[in-house]
Amino acid sequence: MIPLRSTALTAATVLTVVASATACGPSEPAKSDNASGKPGGAYSVALTEPDHLLPGRTTSSYSLQVLQGLFDPPAALDPNDGTPKPLAALSWLTDDNVVWTIKFRSGTTFHNGEKVTAASFADAWNAAAYGPNAWDANYYFAQIKGYDALNPADEGAKPTARTLSGLEVIDETTLRVTLKAPFGQFPMLLSFPAFAPLPKAATADPDASDVAPIGNGPYRLDGTWERNQKIKLKKFAGYGGPREAMADRIDFKIYTSRETAFTELQAGNVDVLTTVPAANSAQAKRLFGERFSVRPSGTMDYLGLPVKDPRFADPRIRKALSMAIDRKGITQAIYNGVYQPATSLVGDVIPGHRSDACGKTCAYDPAAAKKLFEEAGGFDGPLELYFSNSDPTYEQWMTSVANQLKDNLGIQDVKFRKMAPADLSSLLNDGKNKGPFRQNWVIDYPSIQNYLDGLYYPGNRSGWSNGEFDALVAKGNAAKGNEAVATYQKAEDIALRDLPYIPLWNWQDQSAWSDRIGNVVIDSYAAGLHLDRVTVND
Repeated sequence: MIPLRSTALTAATVLTVVASATACGPSEPAKSDNASGKPGGAYSVALTEPDHLLPGRTTSSYSLQVLQGLFDPPAALDPNDGTPKPLAALSWLTDDNVVWTIKFRSGTTFHNGEKVTAASFADAWNAAAYGPNAWDANYYFAQIKGYDALNPADEGAKPTARTLSGLEVIDETTLRVTLKAPFGQFPMLLSFPAFAPLPKAATADPDASDVAPIGNGPYRLDGTWERNQKIKLKKFAGYGGPREAMADRIDFKIYTSRETAFTELQAGNVDVLTTVPAANSAQAKRLFGERFSVRPSGTMDYLGLPVKDPRFADPRIRKALSMAIDRKGITQAIYNGVYQPATSLVGDVIPGHRSDACGKTCAYDPAAAKKLFEEAGGFDGPLELYFSNSDPTYEQWMTSVANQLKDNLGIQDVKFRKMAPADLSSLLNDGKNKGPFRQNWVIDYPSIQNYLDGLYYPGNRSGWSNGEFDALVAKGNAAKGNEAVATYQKAEDIALRDLPYIPLWNWQDQSAWSDRIGNVVIDSYAAGLHLDRVTVND
């Protein structure tokens, strides 16, 4: 689960698809020519300050962009269709979607020279899954047998184990993984950076490795992490994986806002910005031409509702709120028409996405909204709206939503609760909010299941649960191919019927880069820029 993550997607890939200036469909990655193709040189990337650099400790896309160069997880995702491909692993086999045998590459090492083995993966996964460690990516390991023993449900209870019983190291290159239940999406999960291996030094002293990570990827840390200023990487000469690094060095330059980073890109002070502000899309296209890309995204914004609050307990109230929101007007006014009004719980790049899944519930209809709101009895008291201060557009669209709810439903007492992302995350996770909140989801892998599990996990921020929904998700997990997709769609229908999260809009990713570099690799399924593929022209 990755609530309140930033705009970039999260699954590291190793593929050679390159972005152009035109938007493309989910199965049609954009392409541009490689201007040089020569190895060597250095380039810079604009970045927001990461929270951590130890894979299991972070789900932030800012961190994952750096980790994409430092670590190789077992799998990568094909940008054409999102299918998992081997990376640190050579293969994964299963007969029942429960027991998986993963075979890893031999002869690879970490940046400190330590051999990468199956145990390196098992140790990393155990550390992330152990509840008392409180690593952010902990929940990604919930599918593995033994997770519950490491994360007891009862408050105050202590774990009864330190390692996942579902992990068995067979030999140096073989790991057997037993899941709690059939889960056909498991190979996709293996592409998430939290499943990367860790050396013994990292599991012994995770705090030190959090700021000075020791990975197994094509790049290694160069010097120290200069907080709020710079992170430097250099090519790892001992890399034995399949990703050949083209540039010798990469400098991540830290900026506090995307607007500032865009100004720096125009001035030639940074080479790549993967998150061009929507308001600058026309200017970016004019200035950068074929070096500006707009791509469909799996990132979605929602209005989360605390359904255990009696005022929001009636689904009719929740549907009335949804129908009172003019998604098209907001995306035009605030996001320059780049973002697209949501008609589903999932992004339109996801296999199985249905453009009419939400139906009339997500269509702007003030009269019907007011009628439904009044039929449900409305509610008294102030309407408090919660959002973070990390992007000025969040307050802008919350202001628009507030005005529309006032005008269309007659809710006059609306208060804003704006706070730092970390504070908001803590408040929402503890269920202490007293009203609707901005909820963002960034895909980890292109599956409907990723949204369903990520938004509606047990104890989720909305407080919603439904046994029929849970059963359908479990049935989808055990199924394959089209059967799995159809079952997940039935679960999505239940979530849309009850509407604990109101879908708002589907992001579109915008990137631009300087003429100093070529072979820029960005696709709809990636963690952002594919660092290893970029070439330097001078």
